[in-house]
Amino acid sequence: MAVLTQTNKPKNFIYDRAKHHFLGNFPSVLPIEQAYVHIGMFLGWICENDLYSDFFEEEAALQILRFRRRQISCSILSAVWDGYLGSELFNEEGNDFCVFYYQSGKYKKDYEKTLAANLPSIYHVEDNWDNYEKIGKKISSRYKKWKQDRETKEAEKENNEEE
Repeated sequence: MAVLTQTNKPKNFIYDRAKHHFLGNFPSVLPIEQAYVHIGMFLGWICENDLYSDFFEEEAALQILRFRRRQISCSILSAVWDGYLGSELFNEEGNDFCVFYYQSGKYKKDYEKTLAANLPSIYHVEDNWDNYEKIGKKISSRYKKWKQDRETKEAEKENNEEE
């Protein structure tokens, strides 16, 4: 259960967990590591865009560096955290974007459309850098639009307060 902070934002909120996937409707023909791929691709994008928290940086500095150098894959990055994607891993902006994009289901739809359209399931997506780059471009596009919309709303709010 998420605990709300004074700003009514969840503290220690869990967005996703690989175990919910491999204990659920997961294809028995695939290795369990495939349940980590979609989470790892999002977490990798967070790492490359500096949207992680100080806590995550302190706990995972080596993994962040190794991921950025392409020394570990998306699924390994996720597996190091036991397939966990929680609010304490992100900074405030990262959490705001994650609520908008990941928690809302937009990421899953983009992931399916971008990488799994011709596959039996999202779990069949290969953990490789080409796929990461494809979904990374989509996430970046969504992030850029989200940020522009957010800045526009904040500017409008400021203008309304001045009137």
